[in-house]
Amino acid sequence: MTLEVPYRSIPDMFFTRVAATPDARAFGYPTPDDSGQEWLTWSQVADRAKAIAAGLRSYGVGSEDRVAIMSNTRIEWVLADLGIMCAGGATTTVYPTTEAEDATFILRDSGSKVAIVEEASQVAKLTSGDLPDLSHIVLIDGPASAEASPPQVTLADLEEAGRAALADDPAMIESIAESVEPDHLATLIYTSGTTGRPKGVELLHRGWCWQGVAQAELGVMVPDDLHFLWLPLSHSFGKTLICGVIHAGVPTYVDGRVDKIVDNLGAIRPTLMCAAPRVYEKVYNKVVATAVQAGGLKAKIFGWATGVGKQVVAHQQAGTPVPGGLKAKYAIATKLVFSKLQARLGGRIRALVSGAAPLPKDIAEFFAAAGLPILEGYGLTETSAGNFVNRPGQVKIGSVGQPLGDLECKLDEDGEVLLRGTPVMRGYRNLPDETAAAFTQDGWFRTGDIGELDADGYLKITDRKKDLVKTSGGKYIAPSQIEGMFKAICPYTSQAVVVAHGRNFPTMLISLDPEAIAGWAEGGPLAGKPYEEIVSSPEVEALVNGYIKQLNEKLNRWETIKKFAILPRDLTIEDGEITPSMKVRRHGVEQSFSDTIDKLYAGSVAEV
Repeated sequence: MTLEVPYRSIPDMFFTRVAATPDARAFGYPTPDDSGQEWLTWSQVADRAKAIAAGLRSYGVGSEDRVAIMSNTRIEWVLADLGIMCAGGATTTVYPTTEAEDATFILRDSGSKVAIVEEASQVAKLTSGDLPDLSHIVLIDGPASAEASPPQVTLADLEEAGRAALADDPAMIESIAESVEPDHLATLIYTSGTTGRPKGVELLHRGWCWQGVAQAELGVMVPDDLHFLWLPLSHSFGKTLICGVIHAGVPTYVDGRVDKIVDNLGAIRPTLMCAAPRVYEKVYNKVVATAVQAGGLKAKIFGWATGVGKQVVAHQQAGTPVPGGLKAKYAIATKLVFSKLQARLGGRIRALVSGAAPLPKDIAEFFAAAGLPILEGYGLTETSAGNFVNRPGQVKIGSVGQPLGDLECKLDEDGEVLLRGTPVMRGYRNLPDETAAAFTQDGWFRTGDIGELDADGYLKITDRKKDLVKTSGGKYIAPSQIEGMFKAICPYTSQAVVVAHGRNFPTMLISLDPEAIAGWAEGGPLAGKPYEEIVSSPEVEALVNGYIKQLNEKLNRWETIKKFAILPRDLTIEDGEITPSMKVRRHGVEQSFSDTIDKLYAGSVAEV
């Protein structure tokens, strides 16, 4: 069945939404003093987006010309992106955490004419390199430098220039929008990658419009929702959500400050939130660690409630009726335990969505037991982010759901997931050989993921093709599966990285969640000690060793973790150990902690 997409482009989809519900709430954001919320209607969003678009046209931005955005997630990111789309341009996304060398490379490789940046420290990254195409830098916050080269203006200046141009030609932007075609470039997203230099993924208007319609068709986004958006908009997951929001007309509160997520959940009380697994892992760790630390009756009640909830989930997954006695127990478990977690997330959650990395199965089961089922999905930057997702009321835990819309999927002979359809990229910018290698001869995109498809079309991702590692004994191991299992077992985990390739046994590097392990230390001799001192103590070594033993009981003999090391700090983006979308860069981790790994294998014989 073909998915009907009634739009030519993002501007077409956007202006259709504005015409349909001009006075409805569109995007909310924190007040300047952070004391409350402000909201823009769709007509107000259109007014600002058109002013930005006209301003960009006055700076020479034409059809498919690139404009970079380097900023955290905030309302101005959304307005700037819509302005670029309405100007007929294409957005180059740059993570605000990107180092100067990579940021300069991205702007040079993309040929971006204008860069819209958050503040002065981001500007500094762009003034040290050779950027011949860059004609203007636009600052969201702070004053522009009058002497700067290339010239600087503020976002307010850009909008003012645009309004002046629109006064002379009020229909300018609508006329430009009509010229944007489905196959025009909309977005250039540079994959953060786990190795090597970033690759620019060229994504077209037709793919993003397809995404918007497909999300609404399967019920992930509905107009009655209140959506909380904090995900990085430089990432394809955030961009595809904006497309769903526009098509379905979902009011969306925008605030990318990660340290404000919990506070915002209580204040906004959303019905829909999407996140990477790390957020759900942190919530799970906090809840479990709090129960364990409480001890006594509270810990027993928590354990009982979790067991009851998982029995209910088992019946739901098997499609069998929940017995009356179990229903009664579950009602008590909900009142005593799960209602508190539901309230912590605002008390109105209809759907939680997880993407960008694998969600550990045990954590998915816990949230489902708590009446907060997570709709796990799957996609890649190269395929516009949304490809598979579990539907509300039809969740198969451990899977990433069924395909969106009319996306085609099949498995290659080695189990690699192959995709074909509208949301697939045009190619990698300036990399024809890599583009050709990414597709089969008959046009299927190679995802690099190994998966299984069941009879109902649900996909289960078992590992990254390139992450399958082979021990010196010839056994293959799937690190991410083992890492996910450990995160679900040990509530104090921040990151876990299995090392095994070419080695004669697997080991694990573990970083602990600072807040969780500090809570564990309260009331004991380690209370109030620095993180590094706590995690290097014999007590914590023994604590983690107990969880490793639990993990090994669930693994095949050749997969068992023989040794482990607790790292003195967490993994960071700045040190090249994780990507901005919270994926582990294995090569970066092994480089940073090579001495630690060498000690784990001291005396062992590795494969040559």
